[in-house]
Amino acid sequence: MSQPSSPIKTRYPGRDSMVIDSLDINEKEGGRSDPSSVALLEMELEDGPRKQDYLDVEKQAGDGSRPRDKVRSSRARLTLWMTLNTIATVAIVFTNKAIFDDPSFRQSQVAFATFHLFITALTLYILSRPFISLFVPSPMRLRPMLPLATAMCLNVIFQNLSLTYSSITFYQIARILFTPMVALINYLFYQKSIPRNAAYTLLPMCLGVFVISYYEPKSTHHPEAEQTSMLSVILALTSVFIGSVYTVWIASYQRKYEMNGFQLLYNQAPIGGVMLMVLIPWTDRLPSVQTAPVDKWVMILFSGGLAALINLSQFFIIAGAGAVSSTVVGHVKTCAIVALGWIISRRPVTDRSALGVIIAISSIVV
Repeated sequence: MSQPSSPIKTRYPGRDSMVIDSLDINEKEGGRSDPSSVALLEMELEDGPRKQDYLDVEKQAGDGSRPRDKVRSSRARLTLWMTLNTIATVAIVFTNKAIFDDPSFRQSQVAFATFHLFITALTLYILSRPFISLFVPSPMRLRPMLPLATAMCLNVIFQNLSLTYSSITFYQIARILFTPMVALINYLFYQKSIPRNAAYTLLPMCLGVFVISYYEPKSTHHPEAEQTSMLSVILALTSVFIGSVYTVWIASYQRKYEMNGFQLLYNQAPIGGVMLMVLIPWTDRLPSVQTAPVDKWVMILFSGGLAALINLSQFFIIAGAGAVSSTVVGHVKTCAIVALGWIISRRPVTDRSALGVIIAISSIVV
């Protein structure tokens, strides 16, 4: 895997991830997972897609002179991209979780984030080439990009750490806090407020996350219980805070440099990849190619492919549907990940954490 301003505006939901995974460019989705997101890195499109950078799908659909079959074809393609984006975002969360469950890969967080950043950079480079030309690159100097690239790297790493040491359900529910956290940062540092009624809707989100944060570490009814501890809660909240700061900075950079999300990420991703690559020898313990399970290497390649698909599909969703539909897709992904995570863990409905899940999910659906 949107930034709240006044009123709240969102890119793509929660942020799902980036994971860059997930690059949840997600999904920083204000609690919306795009998590991915390596996480999917979330890209703020506060002013909406620009005609010179995006396919004008809406224009085609709205032109009454065009045959109806072309309009239907355009809607069918948009539906296909939404479906692929949802499937890829859900798949990347479970794929990355399976990778990090292996002890030999658990201590390779920086290397994994580096891989996803370079995959993202390569994807955007290809999409910007003249023979595809989905957006026009806008190169920036290195110095002004360093703070944002640093925030992006921290965002991706802490997303992955949160996923590694938490259950999938708790990881995804915690990301719902992106929306209230971004709203709070905007209010404290940019004097941007949101309507009172909108602020009231954020309270159930916070309450739901609080309830599951309290009961999840105490749960003993499912295999993942030992993975969710106070460390998990701390990592999740830290991830939310860093991701929210990163999200607010994206909006600020876009206004200052008059760039859209794809142009901004095009500049960030290679810088972030190089920054993290330099750290790998001091931070990671890389698994041996000979001893590490082959299926994990296949999963890593699959995760990279999913990250590329998420970035590509998000492009068409934003261009063809706009911010509102993109937000709805983000909510669908959040609900799907939470539901599948709960089912796979074989947790009973009577688990007390279920109360927090119901409150949090209800707050974003309603």
